[in-house]
Amino acid sequence: MSELLHISGGPTKPEIIAVSLSKLDLSEGCTFYDIGCGTGAVSIAASKMANNIKFTAIDARQEAIEVAEKNFKNFGLDRVKLIHGESSEILEKLPPEEKIDCAFVGGTKNIGAILKSLVKHEAGSIIVNAVRIETVVSVMNQMKELGIFDTITNISISRGYPITGETMFKPENPVYMISGKYSNIQGDKKC
Repeated sequence: MSELLHISGGPTKPEIIAVSLSKLDLSEGCTFYDIGCGTGAVSIAASKMANNIKFTAIDARQEAIEVAEKNFKNFGLDRVKLIHGESSEILEKLPPEEKIDCAFVGGTKNIGAILKSLVKHEAGSIIVNAVRIETVVSVMNQMKELGIFDTITNISISRGYPITGETMFKPENPVYMISGKYSNIQGDKKC
């Protein structure tokens, strides 16, 4: 079994990935964008949920691209387009006919431009994960302005670890999951 390589600030915890992907409602043959992909853990997990997903993973950090590339290779994910660069700029340069079925946004730099591009490309489902309350409010307000806001969920995870022969729980940072749906603008669209 392959071991996921790590970088600072990642990877997204498996429980958070599971809930995020369940909200995206992945389906066979969908186009999935992993924005701020970090280690690639989200794309790797998504690849196990549906067949023939078309992956694009983007990160501005060279270290993240190198680690994601190794992780994709180690986990046999060979149908992913890995792009190094600023997500908002890359999304803005996509041809207008390029449709995005689902998008997971793990990084929130230039989130306003990212959300506008995702709406322009009719992203059916969008999940933005954030840990800072200011980011949560900003993303929620921007999604509302774009007419795509769906829900917000707060997830807190605690992990057990041994202490003096017994078990104690240590909490992880809570994560706020903000969900957007293009169908809020234009009828039902499933990823």
